[in-house]
Amino acid sequence: MARIPDGTVIAPSLLGCDHGMLREAAVRMEAAGADMIHLDVMDGVFVPVLTFGAGVAESVCRAVSIPVDAHLMVSRPARLVDSFADAGCAAITIHPESSEVHIDRLLGRIADLGCAAGLALNPATPPDVVRWTAGRLDLVLVMTVNPGYGGQSHMESMHGKVAAVRKMLDDAGAEDAAVAVDGGVGPENAPALLRSGARILVSGSYVTGSSDPRAAMDSLRP
Repeated sequence: MARIPDGTVIAPSLLGCDHGMLREAAVRMEAAGADMIHLDVMDGVFVPVLTFGAGVAESVCRAVSIPVDAHLMVSRPARLVDSFADAGCAAITIHPESSEVHIDRLLGRIADLGCAAGLALNPATPPDVVRWTAGRLDLVLVMTVNPGYGGQSHMESMHGKVAAVRKMLDDAGAEDAAVAVDGGVGPENAPALLRSGARILVSGSYVTGSSDPRAAMDSLRP
């Protein structure tokens, strides 16, 4: 199973693509130079939108050689982590606000399944949870929009949270854990996000909706 690459990682989100052709979209993004694929898994409960399940993730994972991150915006993600690991996802990212009682245990379960364990922080979620789960984390996804819909405006006020999360991980001895950012990421904010400590830039419509996705991704790199 592929792991999170080193260095700056550009991870196109397929949320805004034709959901009948996600496999083809993933292949196109890999050919254009993507380092990782980001899958927004929504259940219509934790967020208002319903997207897709592990079967679609498996089709995407089989189609590409780069790692795939399943971002589970779902209630009770413990029911789903095994199926997304079996689908071939390299990383599984969950939210602390989900109805799971033992987030630490679930992060450990994700790691036991051979996947990178990620924790996603909504804009209003205090980052202090990172301090107490740092030993379990391979990545922290800082949301710079409220989850549920693509095409939202980037919240620049979250840049301080990116820096705070990076410091918490470093202070806890989790220097290898990556900070990711998702939400309205484009060339106008990518440099500041990277300076703040982000290493993974998740970008949706800016990349997948571009007539030249390779150029769009290159514009996000340092």
